[in-house]
Amino acid sequence: MADARWIQGLPKAELHLHIEGTLEPELMFSLAQRNKLTLRFSSPAEVRKAYEFKDLQSFLDIYYEGAAVLRTPEDFHDLATAYFERAHADGVVHVEMFFDPQTHTSRGIELKSVIEGLDSARNLAKKRFGISSGLIMCFLRHLSEDDALVTLKAALPLRDKLLGVGLDSGERGNPPAKFQRVFAKARAEGLHAVAHAGEEGPASYVRDALDLLKAERIDHGVRCVEDPELLKRLAAERVPLTVCPLSNVKLRVFDRLQDHNLRALLAAGLRATINSDDPAYFGGYVGQNFRETAQALRLTDAELAALARNSIEASFLPAAEKARLAAPLPR
Repeated sequence: MADARWIQGLPKAELHLHIEGTLEPELMFSLAQRNKLTLRFSSPAEVRKAYEFKDLQSFLDIYYEGAAVLRTPEDFHDLATAYFERAHADGVVHVEMFFDPQTHTSRGIELKSVIEGLDSARNLAKKRFGISSGLIMCFLRHLSEDDALVTLKAALPLRDKLLGVGLDSGERGNPPAKFQRVFAKARAEGLHAVAHAGEEGPASYVRDALDLLKAERIDHGVRCVEDPELLKRLAAERVPLTVCPLSNVKLRVFDRLQDHNLRALLAAGLRATINSDDPAYFGGYVGQNFRETAQALRLTDAELAALARNSIEASFLPAAEKARLAAPLPR
């Protein structure tokens, strides 16, 4: 099995990363102080003690609470810059990051502040580290489609800074069908479409995300194995799955990392990738996800290289740029 340095050296794209989920407790306290806010926690250590989740919703509750310290473009810039530094150390060469505008606009934060702060960090990361990146604006599925349509309309003046749209938050009771109109409008504007499906939600949500939302990638998707025909379709159509192993264990999708089905997905011919999801909350950035998953599932060097190659090929980069980034990977 590969050593940590070899894994670190694999060029990777990270395609399932919620930038609000990279908010480390130390930065949370720093931003709260900057913005003259009072947290209910007394220290970063106390915040970390709260990171024991029984399911997705228990995580989301504290996730939204932490995001409340993000107020200004500078806050979003600092948040993303801290992430890019860690990503660079893990061998990440391209990022397509999610952000949740409704989490912020519902608190009176201007959408422009969010997007421009993240965009300035993207530009800095390109200059400092050579990391290319794009922004994927996610709609919160526990809110209404009308709310998502308002958000899309507000974002269109900044269309040039957006790569695509996504769908996240709690799956239970919030099927992809709920968001058909807003995804159709986003696609008509030339935005790529991705969607969370098949994490807590059933395999049918994966199928609906493909058929109703025209999703080009499925975020998570691990429950696709419950539907053999869907599994065959995903393999035949080369639909990427942006899998997040440590997140899946933290949120009790799998009891142990050794029980994860990632290796089975690869064996079934699926274009699976490894990502970190919300690493500040789930205990590991993408490098740690690679290392711990490799050890738990006894992944071979060839499988690890395939996962890294999948991530680059599954990105929305031009074909020539994908080929350039993937060139150093062993075959």
